[in-house]
Amino acid sequence: MKLSTLSVILGLVVAVPNAYGVFKPAAFAATARRFPRHTALGYPLMLAATIWFLYYLSQEAVSDFLSFKPGLYVLFGGVGLGACIFVRDFLPVRGLAVLLLLLAKLMVDTARWVDTEWRLVMATWAYVLVIAGMWFTVSPWRLRDLIHWATANDQRTRLLSSLRLAFGVFVLALGLTVYRAAEQKAPSALHSTQAVELCLNGCRSSLDTR
Repeated sequence: MKLSTLSVILGLVVAVPNAYGVFKPAAFAATARRFPRHTALGYPLMLAATIWFLYYLSQEAVSDFLSFKPGLYVLFGGVGLGACIFVRDFLPVRGLAVLLLLLAKLMVDTARWVDTEWRLVMATWAYVLVIAGMWFTVSPWRLRDLIHWATANDQRTRLLSSLRLAFGVFVLALGLTVYRAAEQKAPSALHSTQAVELCLNGCRSSLDTR
């Protein structure tokens, strides 16, 4: 996925719900407060996170792990399914936390190829998501507390929604302008860099096999 495309998608994901929070703060707050214990929503989030993680696992080419892959599929697939059955308390938060970690990897992997300093916006955001994902994994009730604080009254809800809306529009604008221009400016350099990295990865795999 191109960084411009990812930026547009993430910008819309952030901007659209927070626009609702600006104009309908009470309804937005009520919906947000139901999220941490909305178990029915937790199932698809956790299953999506599990499938996404297993996909990344399938792409791992380090030879040291090849013999363990079947067992890892069973292990991590079982963890995801087991969470849906045995750890349903704050299940949406747990699923979201894993998705944040996986999304952060996608953001960093995508941003690294774009020749512009503005890619640091996405990289920095990704590391914030990593911290949030780890924090909510260990203490899922923290998201509940954070939501209750952020939606304590209409004024605070509207203010914070406005800030998130502005950030979403900013990321969207980067995707439509700066990132797209950078990708169109040097596609050959991008492809050559990717080719070099693939060659290096192949050499490393060959050395690991030996």
